[in-house]
Amino acid sequence: MIATAAGGRVLPKIDDWRQTISDALPAFALVGILVIVLVIVPASRSVSGLDLLLLPAIPLVIASLSQMFVIVLGDIDLGTGYLVGLTNVISARYLASSPAAAVGLFAAIVVAYMAVGALIQIRKIPSIIVTLGASFIWLGCALVILPIPGGSSPGWLSSVINAAPSFVPMPLVFAVVLCALGYLITDRTAYGTVMRGAGSNRLAVTRYGWSMLRVRMACYGLAAVFGIIAGLALTGMTSSGDPNASANYTLLAIASVILGGAQFSGGRARPLGTVMGALAISLVAQLLVFLNVSSAYQAGAQGLILVVVLAGRALVRIGER
Repeated sequence: MIATAAGGRVLPKIDDWRQTISDALPAFALVGILVIVLVIVPASRSVSGLDLLLLPAIPLVIASLSQMFVIVLGDIDLGTGYLVGLTNVISARYLASSPAAAVGLFAAIVVAYMAVGALIQIRKIPSIIVTLGASFIWLGCALVILPIPGGSSPGWLSSVINAAPSFVPMPLVFAVVLCALGYLITDRTAYGTVMRGAGSNRLAVTRYGWSMLRVRMACYGLAAVFGIIAGLALTGMTSSGDPNASANYTLLAIASVILGGAQFSGGRARPLGTVMGALAISLVAQLLVFLNVSSAYQAGAQGLILVVVLAGRALVRIGER
């Protein structure tokens, strides 16, 4: 959109520039942190160095995309971390020895997640309450399947996750593919438009004949699918299962989605921003390790980045008003 100045020149609208800056914040955060890491750790400047640097971020990237499909509705999923943990222990316990059983359990997880979405819609219970209760169910199931860390990863899964071609960092390939997949779902399908509309104007969606029950179940089903993929990635990366290994993914995934440009009120899905936000938050932990900073400060540093970005967006909105 453009505006014409008094002298006849055509200038971009100030609002467009503000929106562009807001959308670019996760990219600024990611590039800034990555540059600092590359300067501090010269070994990370190679393809193999970037591969080792970015690999731990992949499960979080996928978990953040899972959270994105819930936040786009204006909901919050407090069970993302334990969903990834449950998938992690199932794949470590059964995928190598009983793949059919593992696939059946994965299907049951998707159905259970869709049932959570249906419960929220039908009973009008806040998502934060239902998903918090469900998180304990996912954790309990994971502890029943694998009470202590153990199990193993199938060879094919470890080979895929830990592949290291000499010409490009494999985690970067994963990030691009996942981002493209999220973009195709949210921005290039008719149902993606409906999902985003359901988060911003539910009345309009229902007036056009769409069922909010089906929309919410679809979003929670997609969240489950991406959570399962995140758990598989974690298993391939660690070659074992641990019910609590991904417990912190819940808040980190929420932070990544908001850092990426989404809103708690729903209606906005930003796959590219979400992926960049997850990469940035993961790199913060790596940076603190390189700086010999205690792990006790990692959560604080990650939270500080989120607060700064949200403050920047708040200033943009104030300027718009």
